[in-house]
Order: sequence, then structure tokens, then C-alpha cells
Amino acid sequence: MSSRPAPTLTSHSAWHDVPRFQVRRFASIAMAEANDLAEEILQEIRREYPQLPVVMDENGEPMALVGIRRAIEVFVQHLEKSEGRPTVPPGLFHDFGRGEGLNGRSLDSLQAIYRMGVRLAWRRFADIGQRVEIPPPAMYELVDAGYVYLDGLVDQSVRGYAEAAARQAGERLRLQRRLMELLLAERHRGDPVDALTERAARVGWTLPSKVAVGVLLRPAREAVAPAVTQGVLLDMEYEQPRMVVPEPDAAGRPELLQRALTGWSGAIGPPVPLPDAAKSLRWAEAAVRLMERGLLPPGEVLFCTEHTEALVLLQPEELIDDLALRCLAPLAHCGPTHGRRLAETLLAWLETRGGAPEVAARLGVHPQTVRYRLRQIRELWGDEIDDPDRRFELELVLRAQRLRGRVGEAAVRG
Repeated sequence: MSSRPAPTLTSHSAWHDVPRFQVRRFASIAMAEANDLAEEILQEIRREYPQLPVVMDENGEPMALVGIRRAIEVFVQHLEKSEGRPTVPPGLFHDFGRGEGLNGRSLDSLQAIYRMGVRLAWRRFADIGQRVEIPPPAMYELVDAGYVYLDGLVDQSVRGYAEAAARQAGERLRLQRRLMELLLAERHRGDPVDALTERAARVGWTLPSKVAVGVLLRPAREAVAPAVTQGVLLDMEYEQPRMVVPEPDAAGRPELLQRALTGWSGAIGPPVPLPDAAKSLRWAEAAVRLMERGLLPPGEVLFCTEHTEALVLLQPEELIDDLALRCLAPLAHCGPTHGRRLAETLLAWLETRGGAPEVAARLGVHPQTVRYRLRQIRELWGDEIDDPDRRFELELVLRAQRLRGRVGEAAVRG
């Protein structure tokens, strides 16, 4: 839109100095020719923009012609009164802008059309001005007033366009939410593929073969939605926003997501086939819960596939604790500090499958200390320490406890 000042045809203008009989004569001729001028403008518009649709009103007349004619008549009436700045007729030009928005077009062509209309109108008004001998300074003011009037028309159209854009964005978000709800449902009714295809088509989303589902933690309650790439479905209505990432293994996709999610934290579940999106969501939710408890790194967006061990070992918490009480029962009477050292040594031994030097190197202690502890471990567990199944359970429990930062603690409390 133009930022020119708003000249008015007032008592201090050259237009006001024009004798009233000349003004009335000018206005009378301009009003009589308003329809012809409107048709001329519309014909030129159709020649320059043949792709624009022709919309008829209830009387079968082109709405564009009605709007152009009405805009001319209001402007001419203003010239005759010479009071204040031109008042834009409400309604039609707002509707023109709204129509451009609803049909997915930009306002560029509409504004170009308005400028064309002003040029053609000015030619006609200049001719009428010569016929009734309006002085040039007054006609120059008329040009300025015409462009101010144009600004008002554009402003109405911009408002209508913005209204349509907001309405369409709201409708798209509503349809997108319904698509995501179906996509992330644990159980589908009927044929989910057909339903997904229909809903995806309504928002212009191409069904991918694989997806990953993310759960986000807001950096602040009023945080602006992250600028995710096109194709990523995002629902900000949840307390913890959700997103569906199509083809998450595509080249460059993780890096693009990381950039788009700068300042946010959360988790992105593992890639799964489209029908299994709910499974990816479950893992992302599990990862976020662990982040909130401080068991996974906070302050960033994590990929579940990079934290598989933690997710697998920390999720069945009650089962792991019960297994710890049973597997680590021999440590129960060793005392907290000594029991923890034996547990750490046992885990290092299970992980290295080596002798005292390898275990000592991992723990940063003397090999003789490790030999002493390993003898104690064998005394406590006996032949069970050689059972592959028992060793697997011990390593499982001790790894889970290490992730929580409390190796051997459950057994000591027990």
C-alpha cells in the first residue's frame, strides 16, 4: 500500500477555487459516463488478465463491473461536495480481496488491476476537465485524491484477504488436527488407509511410507510455533505439542528439524510404517517423561533411536526394580559403600568379559583391588555367577541402575 499523505479537497485547495458551476458540470458529465468508464476498465482488465474468473451478482451483472462503477460514482460525488477525503464504499472491495484469498491467489494482480483502473479513470477525467475548462492545478489535486482513494480500496481488499487467509488457515489446522488424530489413534475403525488418504488429500499432504512422531516441550507458554519444514504436521493445541515427520530418514531431514526446533526441547520417536504412527508417539512420550525426570538430557530435541538403551531399560521401572531385589540380594548385607563398589565391579566385569587388568582399567583402580572384589562376588553368588541367564539378568539390572545413577542402590535398600 502507498504511504503518500492524504490530500483533501478542502477550502485551501485549488479544486475548491474552481467555480461551482464548473464543478457541477464536471461531476454531471463524469456521473453520466461512469457506466461507460466502468465497462472500459473491465474490458481492459479482462484483456490483461484473462484468467480471472467472472463472478455474477444476483442480478446477473458482473460483480467487478458493479464495484468499479460504484467506486467511480462515490469518487465523483465526493468531488462535487469537495468535503474531506474520499470515502471508500464498503463491502465490495473487501469481498474482492477475500475472494483472492479464498481462491489461493496473491493480492499482486488485484493491486495492479486497481492501479490500471485509476490510470484509465484519470484519462477520462482529464478529458472531461478539458471540456469544462478545469484549471490544471485543480486537476493535479484530482490525481492525488484519486491515488489516496486507491489506497483506501487496496486497504479494504487487504483486510478481506487477511480475513480469508485467517479463515483458511483455521480450517486447514482443523482438518490437519483431524488427520493427526486418525493417524495417531491406537485403533482404527473401518479401513484406516482410505480414511487417511481422504483426510490427507483435504490438507494437501502426501501419505509417506514412514513417519516419526515428535512430542515437544514448550520453552514458554506463549512460545511461537517452530518453523518446521513443509510437509511436517504440527499440532500446537496440546500442552505438549505433537508433530508428524514424513520420511524421517530422508537425506538432511534430521538437520532441518534440529534447525527448525532451535530453542525447543522434546523427543522424536523412531521411524515406523505409516499405520504404526501411534507406536512412534508412545516412544516419544516415554522419552519426554524421562527428560522431565532428568534421566535423559534436557534442553534439546532428542531422537529416540539414539537413546534406545535408556528407553528400553528405564521404561519397565517396577519390573527392573523387582528384578534388582532378587538378582542383587547377595549385596544386601554388604553396606552401602562396599555394596556399590562390588556392583560397579560386577558390571565392569560383565561388560568387558575380561580379567582383572581390563576391569581395573575401566574402573580406574588397581588390578589387585579388582581381584579381591571378584573373589567376594564369586563367594556371594557362588556357581550362579557362571550361569549365562543369571549373568544376563545381572547386567540388565546394573545397566538400568547406572542409567539412573544408582548402581547397587536397590539391593542395599532391600
